[in-house]
Amino acid sequence: MKALLACASIGALALGLTTPALAQDSGDSGAESDGLGMIVVTAQKRSENIQDVPIAISAVGSEFLESRGIDSIDKLGTLAPNVKIERAPASKSISQIAIRGSVTINPAITWEPAVGLYLDGVYIAKAQGSIFDVADLERIEVLRGPQGTLYGRNALAGAVNLITKKPSGEAGGLAEVTYGSFDEMRLRGVIDLPQMGAFSAKVSGQYRKRDGLIDLAPNNPSGRNSTDSIDSGSFMVQLRAEIADNVTADYTYDYSKMSQTPPFSQLLRVNRNGDPRDIFDPNGPSYAFGGAFFPLDTIANPDRVTSASIDAPAYERSRSYGHALTLTVGLGDAEIKSITAYRDMAWADGLDLDGSPFPVAFTQRISDYNAFSQELQLTGQAFDDALSYVLGGFYFKEQAETLNPQTYFGGGVDLDSNYGSNTEAYALYAQLDYKLTEALKLTLGARYTHERKDISRFFRVNFDPANGILAPLVVADLPYGSIPDATYNNFSPAVTLAYKASENVNVYARFARGFKSGGFNGETNVFAAPTAACPSGALELCSPYRPEKVDTFEVGLKSQLFDNRVVLNVAAFRDERKDMQLSVFTATTGAASIIQNAAAARIQGLEFETVIRPVDALTINASLAFLDSDYKRFIDGGVDVSNNRAFPHAPKTTAAIGADLRVAEGDWGKFNLYADLSYSSSYFTFPYALTAPAASDQVAGSSKSAGRTIVNLRATVAEIPLGGVDADLSVFVRNLTEEDNPSNFIDFGPGFGGILLGYFPEPRTFGVTAGVKF
Repeated sequence: MKALLACASIGALALGLTTPALAQDSGDSGAESDGLGMIVVTAQKRSENIQDVPIAISAVGSEFLESRGIDSIDKLGTLAPNVKIERAPASKSISQIAIRGSVTINPAITWEPAVGLYLDGVYIAKAQGSIFDVADLERIEVLRGPQGTLYGRNALAGAVNLITKKPSGEAGGLAEVTYGSFDEMRLRGVIDLPQMGAFSAKVSGQYRKRDGLIDLAPNNPSGRNSTDSIDSGSFMVQLRAEIADNVTADYTYDYSKMSQTPPFSQLLRVNRNGDPRDIFDPNGPSYAFGGAFFPLDTIANPDRVTSASIDAPAYERSRSYGHALTLTVGLGDAEIKSITAYRDMAWADGLDLDGSPFPVAFTQRISDYNAFSQELQLTGQAFDDALSYVLGGFYFKEQAETLNPQTYFGGGVDLDSNYGSNTEAYALYAQLDYKLTEALKLTLGARYTHERKDISRFFRVNFDPANGILAPLVVADLPYGSIPDATYNNFSPAVTLAYKASENVNVYARFARGFKSGGFNGETNVFAAPTAACPSGALELCSPYRPEKVDTFEVGLKSQLFDNRVVLNVAAFRDERKDMQLSVFTATTGAASIIQNAAAARIQGLEFETVIRPVDALTINASLAFLDSDYKRFIDGGVDVSNNRAFPHAPKTTAAIGADLRVAEGDWGKFNLYADLSYSSSYFTFPYALTAPAASDQVAGSSKSAGRTIVNLRATVAEIPLGGVDADLSVFVRNLTEEDNPSNFIDFGPGFGGILLGYFPEPRTFGVTAGVKF
């Protein structure tokens, strides 16, 4: 494995280092047949060649997505440099996206992500339910660095745009079936209807079902045979009306539903240091009060397991849908666009958070969410195309509620923890691009945002004899309006100077500001007697945390070399972050996390991307990124501990290399091979202490991932003539080398016996896909 990684890294360096994005769809680009086609992106709210966009952006087109079977963001992995996409711990439908060392660890529905996610221009505001299948994607764009001007709040680290294929007005479609390991079955279909008058329509969807990855012991207390299963379906209906030569209306309805079991929470270890807090240490003084009845020490295993036993009926259910209406009006050199959207989600899970047959920790989250957004854009050109502009306004309103019942030690502790939040935000933005000369362009952008948030909190201890609570005790009942609203105003400017050194070489320098919204620590379980300063008695609620802000300085090079057979892009950046929102997990009187504006940091990095086509039959993609993260300040208990805190989800090195090889072709079709390798160096998952005074104290090293190397292979025979349609047949293997280091963790800390849970990548799987296009 080390030799393979070394070869891949050396190869990537020799090639120039890169993204798998730029080589797709060359037939549609107008490029010569022996060169590399470019992707047209809309990252700046207008259509542009990706090589002309003066920001760090990676994109993949439909050809690449279909050849890899990518239909949701969790399959992107390390697609772009300094981008790491994970599933959140204990979940299959919650995303955890880290870009350039910025990430939101806790997926609570009242908290905000660090990366903006968009589906056809519609903001997907929450991490919960953000992993959903899209059957017919046209491309995926990944923008790195703050996008505060054009994307606004919560695009602190960047943005991910999912763009679907629109109705073509021509009859066509596809049908596809996949069968793989663990009895995985996937059905996918697309029907594009012929245009009827002014109207075109398309329907797409898919269904996936798979047995669990972890076998559960017969007659185990949970009543299930396995966990980490898949049972999900989704579909999308798209309608286009060409109302006039210059007026188009696009309506989309998307629906997704999941009812499956979550990833196994594998118990890796418990504390065994003789500390009185180490209740699962058989040699400790407190074992008789915890471990003797719930001997987790006998279950803990640091190595990946394939079978287990749990006691709780673990589940994960999600239902989401969205309506979106986009009106586009052409006005000669200008265009007006209106995007109106409504999204609704019902999401719930139940987790055995000790990974054992003992009833130690069972929690549930039952969430309801809806959001409405309205965006107006005016784009165009003036002064003989010397000036390009984007002007816009944005309105957003959301409601989020979560019921969070928790049971510990077989009912010895029973809690009801409920929280909710409402958000309303307005924004105005503008971006002007002016050609100072034919080669030199200046871009100025700014966005003003105003938002308001409120909070509700209910916390009841139903039973806790250790603290003398034998009957239900309402600790907090704080409806909306009982705590003053939090209001935030933000101004996010951006300045870019781009220089076209030659027809094929562009360089740029950029300054941009981004911010992530502030809010309330809705999960707090720390309450005291009310005071004049805090009538609720919960300081965490009376003192909402502030927005996190980042100022980024970036320089970049974008080039096409050797008769357009090599694309080489390089970006270097330095981030200055302040009021960092760091999530701290607490395990006292229930599982909860709080966010603190504890730190300021400096993050800098270097990113390389390349696409190379040495011969017509071979395309090579590669990327390499280096990240250096350093706290400038980290206040804990009034003390600056910046030299003794870990940076979460910020691997120092990420890399990827892939190859598309056209082996043979003829009247019978085309035979292609695809190979991809992605690498991430080690990384911490929580901002905990690097070293601690006592052996049982919480340290970051306990929940540190060793990193991973994932190899995927695929062989395809495509365009097989079959009764008037084209048939495809593929065989594939994912995680060829069976990487088995945990990729994520939950660390309960010494307050709960040092329970450490690990979550592993999916094991090696094989499959075959057959389909037809018509």
